[in-house]
Amino acid sequence: MEKESVWLGSFRKPVRMIAIASTAVSILVYAWLVINKLFVADALGMHEMIRPEGHPIVSVMLISLFVAIVSAGVYLSDEVGMIEDKPDGFFDIFSLVISRIAMIMIAMIVLVMFYEVVSRYVFSRPTLWANELSLWIAAFVLLFAGLYAMQQRSHIRIYVIYDMMPRWMQKTADVISLALLLAFTFALVWGGYADAKTRLLRMETFGTAWDPPIPGVVKPAILILIVLVSVQAISNLIADWNKEPHSGGEEVDETEIEMIRRTLED
Repeated sequence: MEKESVWLGSFRKPVRMIAIASTAVSILVYAWLVINKLFVADALGMHEMIRPEGHPIVSVMLISLFVAIVSAGVYLSDEVGMIEDKPDGFFDIFSLVISRIAMIMIAMIVLVMFYEVVSRYVFSRPTLWANELSLWIAAFVLLFAGLYAMQQRSHIRIYVIYDMMPRWMQKTADVISLALLLAFTFALVWGGYADAKTRLLRMETFGTAWDPPIPGVVKPAILILIVLVSVQAISNLIADWNKEPHSGGEEVDETEIEMIRRTLED
């Protein structure tokens, strides 16, 4: 039984088909590259994956993989989990899409490390790229997770003093918290923009054998993501402005309690 659509509506099936088709293309192209690597001496490898100029098949692989990840993220964001808050702010859908992409990227890290373990310990042929690729992906998972945590209001919050305030003072505290976050974002972007721009324009590399442009990509991404987190914080403040104030103590998650109870009974 198909779950109820959160926001895609009639576009749910087309997005699903795009995700399946692009994933199939990525798998087929990757299989062709692997088979070619086994039988052709100068076959394309991971070195060319970050240097696709002059290699159309590599461009097809990268484009299809990008479309597969994004379309899968969009499709998976069309439903929320049992312990997730439903999107309520003007920016929530975007953050949910980013969170699903982060989940997919975690699976990609597992696949990369599995490939490395098999290659190293079964065939005695360790890779030159698995560690760097894992670090590269993990950096974006960490950044995307921060945006998702803000959207879900799951970042660390201490309510001991907050709960004793009247509602107008709580709203004032929320505004002050947002102002501090915006000030931090401004300072970070102001101080890091020139360096991030320089690294991006020259595509600064990692200095290893595979030499991926991790610094040239991750440094600008940090600034972009902190801006997105700030936008999400503004969306949260607007969405929560007229809601009931937070009740003292931790909110009881009845669904999680029921799942724990069933696990103990089994």
